[in-house]
Amino acid sequence: MPGATRGVKTLPPIHPNAGLTAAYNKQLDTLVEQMNRSVTHWIGAAYKRQVARPAVLAADASPARELTDTMNRLKKYWVAVFNKAAPLLAKRFAERAARHVDLTMTNQMRQHDFGIDFKLTDEARNALDATVGENVALIKSIPQQYLADVEGLVMRSISVGGDMKTLGLELEKRYGLTRKRAGLIARDQNAKATATMVRVRQMGLGITHAKWLHSHGGREPRASHVAYDGKTFEVAKGAYIDGEWIYPGEKINCRCVSRAIIPG
Repeated sequence: MPGATRGVKTLPPIHPNAGLTAAYNKQLDTLVEQMNRSVTHWIGAAYKRQVARPAVLAADASPARELTDTMNRLKKYWVAVFNKAAPLLAKRFAERAARHVDLTMTNQMRQHDFGIDFKLTDEARNALDATVGENVALIKSIPQQYLADVEGLVMRSISVGGDMKTLGLELEKRYGLTRKRAGLIARDQNAKATATMVRVRQMGLGITHAKWLHSHGGREPRASHVAYDGKTFEVAKGAYIDGEWIYPGEKINCRCVSRAIIPG
């Protein structure tokens, strides 16, 4: 197919739904904000009680024990909260991403006089399940990473006799980093889910080739992806870039998409 142009049509690229990214980000951000508020409150209360008694702090290890107990309770609670929320959030997100691809591709094909009625094939179900599984794992990892970092900050502060104001600033920085990570998960996973469903539906329609399109966005675009812009690749294999076979939107922060090629 590469090089053949007579009678060939291309479909517009299917971009991730921006509204879905925003909604998913908001859901994750809400959980992160609630967790941070809870952690800051309870750690602050325990820390102030102990630091207010420097003689006791110097005499025994009770301050560290109390803060450790507090962190253990917080970890148990918030890990459970995220673990419970993860399957539902991930399932809703994956289904909405798949529906966006199906509706968009259906409208595109109809414009070329092709009537399409997408079904939940085994391939589509496998792709959907994989998306759900990956997102469940990522959602569960948010409190694990955040709370481990917070615990390290608290213990280091106690060990050097730090004040709550300094600790509070460090906790605020950690909260900001966690919010950024939640935003990255929402944006990156929407790109991956969209690209995966596009590929599955293209193959289901018998589309064998597509054109790689670079987004021409981002502050640090991958030079190899820019160089591949406009080139044709096999849908079943992907594009050979940087020593591996990949698909548009697969690598982290990749915003590339593809245009399906329909032979005449």
